[in-house]
Amino acid sequence: MGNKKFKRGLLFQASFFTDLYNFKCLLLVNINFQFEINYICKMKEKNLFPSIEPREKGFLQVSKIHSIYWERSGNPKGKKILVIHGGPGGGSQPRYRRYFNPEKFDIVQFDQRGCGYSRPFSELRENTTGDLVNDIEKLRVNLKIDYWHLFGGSWGSTLALIYAIKNPSRVLSMTLRGIFLCRKFELLWFYQYGASEIFPEEFEKYIAVIPKDERVDLIVSFYKYLTSPDIELRSKAAAAWTNWELSTSHLIKRDIDVGKSKTNSFSDAFARIECHYFINKIFLEENFILKNAKIIESIPTKIIQGRYDVVCPVRSAWDLSRKLINSELIIVDDAGHSMSEKGITLKLLDSVERLESF
Repeated sequence: MGNKKFKRGLLFQASFFTDLYNFKCLLLVNINFQFEINYICKMKEKNLFPSIEPREKGFLQVSKIHSIYWERSGNPKGKKILVIHGGPGGGSQPRYRRYFNPEKFDIVQFDQRGCGYSRPFSELRENTTGDLVNDIEKLRVNLKIDYWHLFGGSWGSTLALIYAIKNPSRVLSMTLRGIFLCRKFELLWFYQYGASEIFPEEFEKYIAVIPKDERVDLIVSFYKYLTSPDIELRSKAAAAWTNWELSTSHLIKRDIDVGKSKTNSFSDAFARIECHYFINKIFLEENFILKNAKIIESIPTKIIQGRYDVVCPVRSAWDLSRKLINSELIIVDDAGHSMSEKGITLKLLDSVERLESF
């Protein structure tokens, strides 16, 4: 009996110290893992180039009512690269400059019609895809640039592709992220049914501003409220639309709340212009980009896509890469939609660096 107790005691001690050892190992792994994550995040931020200010900026009158804001930064003798922002209606951001070596690139940014610093703000009149393509070409001529590289994500990839199809001889290369071809099923996936099953809590907030009997076609219903003369209704709809997109853009969910927007706020322009384009099928025939992909198939193109991009699912990037014979598709397995996802950031930086020797 004594021997049995002694053996049980030894077994208990062995088990205890084994568990303690495993716990310590697990703790060390977790600490090391957290350190690694923090290190990668710091490296990602470190890898971005330092903040710089524009060396030139101005407005270009592109129609009777629209003037678009533009700016240039970096080296005036560097490689010309045009940064095309998303949305439509998102506006360009100072942070975008940090993806380029300012000693190697002449970085051109602009705000598309109705957003950012462009005037008039949140304006839907004379605001179509064709208008934006023409604006880019007017900007190129105004800045006396013969050819340039294109850099764009999400809607920025859409507009870059359409501009290239219309002006293939002016495009040296394309670096694209989060491909959006604006096909009918892509719009239905994100704004009606599909992404709703992955982010149900955010989807409920999104549709809450629309009466239940008006939810059969959410884009149509949102357009009604986003163009309403009732500022209160318009503000609520703009905030809901914007929150839905921003809260679904990362692999690890982030809580986003832009608050109830006011007229002439970011969310007002973002939601109104996006919805305006989508209800009008971006003013082009269905599947326009893939139908005309042969025109641009030889342009060197890097496609960087988050595997778990819910806003612009990987299917579109895949379909595009199959059409462009001179393209490379890079799928980032630990990323969603946003260009700030660490894996996407690093791949974008790497792709842009390769352009330095282009």
